[in-house]
Amino acid sequence: MTENAGTPAETADGTTDGISVDALRRRAFDALTTARERTALLTSCVDEPELTAQHSPLMSPLVWDLAHIGNQEEQWLLRTVGGREAVRPEIDSVYDAFEHPRALRPTLPLLAPREARAYASDIRGRVLDILDSSPLRGGPLLDAGFAFGMIAQHEQQHDETMLITHQLRRGPAALTAPEPPAAEPVDAADLPAEILIPAGQFTMGTSAEPWALDNERPAHHRLVPAFHLDTVPVTNGDYLRFIEDGGYTDERWWAPAGWDQIREHDIAAPLFWRREAGQWTRRRFGTVEPVPADEPVLHVSWYEADAYARWAGRRLPTEEEWEKAARHDPVSGRSRRYPWGDEDPTPERANLGQRHLRPAPAGSYPRGASPLGVRQLIGDVWEWTSSDFLPYPGFVAFPYREYSEVFFGGAHKVLRGGSFAVGDVASRGTFRNWDLPVRRQIFAGFRTARSAGDA
Repeated sequence: MTENAGTPAETADGTTDGISVDALRRRAFDALTTARERTALLTSCVDEPELTAQHSPLMSPLVWDLAHIGNQEEQWLLRTVGGREAVRPEIDSVYDAFEHPRALRPTLPLLAPREARAYASDIRGRVLDILDSSPLRGGPLLDAGFAFGMIAQHEQQHDETMLITHQLRRGPAALTAPEPPAAEPVDAADLPAEILIPAGQFTMGTSAEPWALDNERPAHHRLVPAFHLDTVPVTNGDYLRFIEDGGYTDERWWAPAGWDQIREHDIAAPLFWRREAGQWTRRRFGTVEPVPADEPVLHVSWYEADAYARWAGRRLPTEEEWEKAARHDPVSGRSRRYPWGDEDPTPERANLGQRHLRPAPAGSYPRGASPLGVRQLIGDVWEWTSSDFLPYPGFVAFPYREYSEVFFGGAHKVLRGGSFAVGDVASRGTFRNWDLPVRRQIFAGFRTARSAGDA
């Protein structure tokens, strides 16, 4: 099934309508280079002991991520796409993410930081030679530069993972970034609390986005009843009212597994929050600061998001509701790549790519709003949905089952929209993230919904 007119469409030669092979090559080069610059920043701002330390059993040592990035690039772009001889086949097992859980990775014979940097740099140089001569067509891995885009997205996803590790590490701040712009031209208080998304069919997923991953495919129609959606994500100020109303001590609001979780671990606020001298503070990348009331709440689990929604008399949106709000244009009837249209993200439209080290205030980025006026659907915070991570009708695993298929089922919940830590290349209206409902270290928040007709 194809998407509505106006979205990029693949042609027989594997390029995208109106985009030359040279333009696709530049796009791939830029995506790979941007990701590598970010990787370098995340691994050069701390010393070697910090790179080799495991800052949390939930995360890998930073040096593991660095060499894993290089190894994935070697396996897919150097060997598979380029047909070149393996450079370091003996380390494939060490950097196999499915063979070794994160908590055990420090026990592996990891490359030292200097060797890991040299290895990743060597592979990148060889890969750029391949990109320079590739026709970017000749099969699904090559068409429109898919494999290069896949690896750029993979590196940006690990960059986000490494940024999570930076948030978990103790010690002084190692990263800096400018503050996000203030909300303009109005703040959240001047916006409607919620927006009605009319009932009707829309096109969900994609068959045309050249670098879309397997779980985003294929495009298909969904009929979604009318519902109301929060105009902006739930803020820290909103969430504080839940805390102060005894939200963490009232079993009524919690799914049974979530209630067990907060009692077992004595959870009473979002991760990294602490109440000191009558004031709520949070630790953010090595700095302790007052919790800003106007920012989207961050570092909450699915269980916490679900409990808040119940307390507020609402619910989390389904995945299809979220995507309809983010992509459907009720005037043209087509699904767009992003809430604002088909153009790539810009700093004026969304808070992405680690340009800032925090979410922007709720109500920011009016130029990134959806046709109906919903804001900040892309960037700032990942948004939990009520949906389990499941395949779309007609799903085909590509290029390997372990990217998506092995995670399908009721154990993982879907997150949408991306956060300030997500690279532009790994952010679009169809992009699907997933995680366990207990996860709190990720850059996740939420917004709530209610069905039309509900009080």
